[in-house]
Amino acid sequence: MSAPLFLWMNIIMNSISANIAALREKIARACEEAGRDPQGVNLVAVSKLQPPDCIAAGLEAGHRLFGENRVQEAKARWADSRAQYPGLKLHLIGPLQTNKAREAVALFDCIETVDRPALGDALSKEMAKQNRNLPCFIQVNTGEEAQKGGVAPDGFPDLLDHCRKAGLEIRGLMCIPPLDDPPAPHFALLKKLAQRHGLPDLSMGMSADYEAAIALGATYIRIGTALFGERSADR
Repeated sequence: MSAPLFLWMNIIMNSISANIAALREKIARACEEAGRDPQGVNLVAVSKLQPPDCIAAGLEAGHRLFGENRVQEAKARWADSRAQYPGLKLHLIGPLQTNKAREAVALFDCIETVDRPALGDALSKEMAKQNRNLPCFIQVNTGEEAQKGGVAPDGFPDLLDHCRKAGLEIRGLMCIPPLDDPPAPHFALLKKLAQRHGLPDLSMGMSADYEAAIALGATYIRIGTALFGERSADR
């Protein structure tokens, strides 16, 4: 490795390590204010579209929980990483086509974006074939946005019932609030739905609003920019 490249890698590693430490301090502070145990909040590092050096820096800093949006990108990045990084956990946090269920079940440790009966059925069949029982989250479209994945809040109970009958382990709910809305009402709605149906986990909150999500019960927060920094134009 050339000296300039070595220095660049050191800068990236030090920066991301510092970002992780700062995030953990802010998470702990938000938990203290909410009367919660910080151990109950899991930091999902959103690695979609990030270059290998940034991912490597996160791994070298000891982080082991990552979120990916696309099956093919995740497969290319992570398929050979299990042996090298014991404890690595991957969450699928992007939309999933039913024809990608086989690959998703083989690669991921949690599917956060179950949003329709056909997908629940496809995942259930693949888990049975592969002898894997992955925890799943149902994605709720709290803003009922036509362009966004997720089941509408009033359709959620029927989808949950369908998935449970299909044999899926539904652990919690996930949402992505509308960009221009205050996020807290959406987080509060997700929490209400989860409590009503006995679901322990909530995946909600990103770089701009994770502290509000923690205050409202998030157990998983999905962080990209605050951990890896803004993606430059050439990434």
